[in-house]
Amino acid sequence: MLCQAKTLSGYKLECLDGEIGKVKEFYFDDRYWAIRYLVAATGEWLVDKQVLVSPYALIAVNEAEKHIAIDLTKKQIEDSPSLATDKPVSRQFEEAYYGYYEWPGYWSGPYMWGSYSYIERDPVAWKNSIKAEKAWDHHLRSTHAVTGYHIQASDGEIGHVEDFLIDEETWAIRYLVVATKNWWPGKKILLSPQWIKQISWSDSKVFADLSREAIQKAPEYTADSLVTREYETGLHRHYSRPGYWVGDTVPLPASAPIAASTGRK
Repeated sequence: MLCQAKTLSGYKLECLDGEIGKVKEFYFDDRYWAIRYLVAATGEWLVDKQVLVSPYALIAVNEAEKHIAIDLTKKQIEDSPSLATDKPVSRQFEEAYYGYYEWPGYWSGPYMWGSYSYIERDPVAWKNSIKAEKAWDHHLRSTHAVTGYHIQASDGEIGHVEDFLIDEETWAIRYLVVATKNWWPGKKILLSPQWIKQISWSDSKVFADLSREAIQKAPEYTADSLVTREYETGLHRHYSRPGYWVGDTVPLPASAPIAASTGRK
């Protein structure tokens, strides 16, 4: 099931022994566009520490009661490696964090989640997992920070990032929700990360490998839309692109990371 990031923001976070706060935002990597951490707003609890929760600990999303169940205790989170609220998430921190919880590093294999294209929760399976010869480099981005980025089609600007659709099973960002109101009043469309050829983090701009005309004629998306497989199939057929569900078990080739422009001349 796909959920909007903004919808999940504000959901209560329920640990094994009580509530720890609410969802604030998400950190995702710029290679697979997978959610790597949920950032918690904890109020007066752990005020000087960024509380990050990996999808490995997320049990289920309860939309009816607007909460996310976490398979950790408060004590486990409190004793986890510390990251100051004003510090970025470094590889050193992640290695300490994953080592503390004894989870396999997602950066250590050829798939979205290391040795798997999904989150493998069985520790026995980790022993026989596929290891990459070299861990791939990545950078984590904030859904809050990327919201508002301008979208540049192959022949001109067409809108801005308004939200993200997250797959609750794999915790991959399947689509960016793009508002095109400056060009086609009221219309929103979905843009797959697979159709992005470059991102300029310094200029806050996303470059899509699509024309403005193709985007204009794409199936419309609304907040009340049910993104069914039928809808997705029609969307991908419109752009003559294969569905992400076709290659979910295939590792990205070495050239797969999206080119990131620094904006420097």
